[in-house]
Amino acid sequence: MDKIILNQMMFYGYHGLFPEETRLGQRFYVDAELMLDLKTSSRSDDMYDSIDYGEVYNVIKTVVEGKPKNLVETVAQTIADELFQAFDLLEACQVTVTKPNPPIAGHYRSVAVEIFRERDE
Repeated sequence: MDKIILNQMMFYGYHGLFPEETRLGQRFYVDAELMLDLKTSSRSDDMYDSIDYGEVYNVIKTVVEGKPKNLVETVAQTIADELFQAFDLLEACQVTVTKPNPPIAGHYRSVAVEIFRERDE
């Protein structure tokens, strides 16, 4: 399956279970792999036969910088849902939401949730 991949998009959001997360906010990184058939667009050289990367970024930004969610899992699912709603050509997507500084004790680089969803027909 062909893919459009957007890596390490950075946003500032207010998601989390703890009061300091919803009050102070924090950085979130999002990776998105969009699965679709790119044969037509690669031959036509026409954006209308593909998915506009800038619009993908804006959809994801609206979710991550929008209404706070308790769980990163919910943020990832909402991103997938919004991508399917926005782009008819999208057949499947993999979304990774990374929280580099969650308020948990220990030594680690980050925590992340990764989901894979296919369009329900």
